Amino acid sequence: MKLRQIGWRALARLAGRALALGLFASGATAQGWPDRPVHIVVPLTAGSATDVMARTVGQRLAEQLGQPFIVDNKPGAAGTIGVGAVARARPDGNTILVQSSSYTITPITYPNTPYDTLRDLVGITPLAVLPQALVVSPDSGLKSVKDLIARAKARPGTLNYGSAGVGTANQLNAERFRIGAGIDAVHVPFKGTPEVLTELLAGRLDYFFCPVNICLPLINDGRLVALAMGSSRRSAVLPDLPTTVELGVPDSNYDFWVGMFVPAATPRDIVDRLHRETVKALANPAVKQSLAKLGAEQNVLEPRAFDSEIGKEIAANAALVKAAGIPISSP
Repeated sequence: MKLRQIGWRALARLAGRALALGLFASGATAQGWPDRPVHIVVPLTAGSATDVMARTVGQRLAEQLGQPFIVDNKPGAAGTIGVGAVARARPDGNTILVQSSSYTITPITYPNTPYDTLRDLVGITPLAVLPQALVVSPDSGLKSVKDLIARAKARPGTLNYGSAGVGTANQLNAERFRIGAGIDAVHVPFKGTPEVLTELLAGRLDYFFCPVNICLPLINDGRLVALAMGSSRRSAVLPDLPTTVELGVPDSNYDFWVGMFVPAATPRDIVDRLHRETVKALANPAVKQSLAKLGAEQNVLEPRAFDSEIGKEIAANAALVKAAGIPISSP
């Protein structure tokens, strides 16, 4: 019995030392971070708004922290390839994910991914919101949201809208609008936004919720007509254009955002430092100017608040997927 008690005491001392060493190592790691190049994984193609944001913020972080921040594009399977790579990465702050709001839809539309969104990754902060505009061709004869809804109700199931793919922000915004307006319309998915715009300009699509940074030049040139903003607030680049909610379509807003994440086991002090440095980078005038050119509007949150919002958005998207009948698939 005495030997057993001595054994337990020894184990307790060892456990205490291990805990102390662990805490010390965590602090030392954070204090020295980053001590080598940091990789930012973007699960989308180069040149996308998410990619441009990652490169803009990453360049500033490199200047602040004295290490290269290298963007690795890993597109495919609705972004789950890139997200999975970060979820499996060593949790030392040297592998970062920058992803769009599709991050909160793929757990529902792609339920068999080899990672758990809420368990395996944690948020650093949103970087910005990219508003979407409801646009139509000038040849459509549609001058307002009221006109669009009236036509859809007069011809149930004949109008169609485009998106950059199933489960994308374009589709989610359009489905929230469709349900809120009480209309019936056909979803036509494409590989990307350029293909949707080609069909819209040709008159083969009726409407599209387009990222404002992409469609703004076409709106300014008169090649597209903007009927409303699909986001929860007006855009700074189109301040006179009301939102669909303002125009009487309830619960039709959808905010397309870009955010930063790391593996869940990353030491909390590294998470907090990365958050502080990212907020500092976003406040830099050159970064603010670059993001403004994208039509992006900054939307910073503390890490734990961001995680909470992610959980709420996944739940809201699950309800939307069910209501809209968006298909469930495997990556």
